[in-house]
Amino acid sequence: MTTTSSDGEPGGHMVADREIVISRAIGAPRELVFEAFTQVRHLSRWWGPEGFTTTTRSFEFRAGGVWDFVMHGPDGTDYQEWITWSEIVPPERIAMVHGESRDDPNAFESVLTFEPAGEETRIVMRTVFPTKELRDEAVEKYHAIEGGEQTLRNLAAYVTELTGNGTTPNGTVPKGAEG
Repeated sequence: MTTTSSDGEPGGHMVADREIVISRAIGAPRELVFEAFTQVRHLSRWWGPEGFTTTTRSFEFRAGGVWDFVMHGPDGTDYQEWITWSEIVPPERIAMVHGESRDDPNAFESVLTFEPAGEETRIVMRTVFPTKELRDEAVEKYHAIEGGEQTLRNLAAYVTELTGNGTTPNGTVPKGAEG
């Protein structure tokens, strides 16, 4: 089997040790799941791991646009964050560069794909770090895998609220929707 890198060039094996891939099925149409990424009023309701909140400084959802924000950890730590959207293909794909600031040499690239799956949408978040060491640090120090899974779980719960479904795709009642 031949692997390819994220840019489609041979040599994907060089990417595997620098990437994290997280996916989740969400019980809503992909247009709605995609829309949850397009407006700060949506993002501010679900973005980040459990217990985190965000304060947005600026937000422009377009290729070349920037989301400049602070993530507030449950322990009171503030994390400066900066995302630039490099590609937007509604409602299929979003590519972005994410770091602490515009010139962050440790910024990483993420591609999110939104795939229809019957009544659900499968979102796949593929993140590639500049080095294996930065990927390992993100996993070990910042719990990137758990944080990514929690973020997608928060998205699923939020979209479920929007649809008025009352249950998440796995059949549980989302936080705050208990009756």
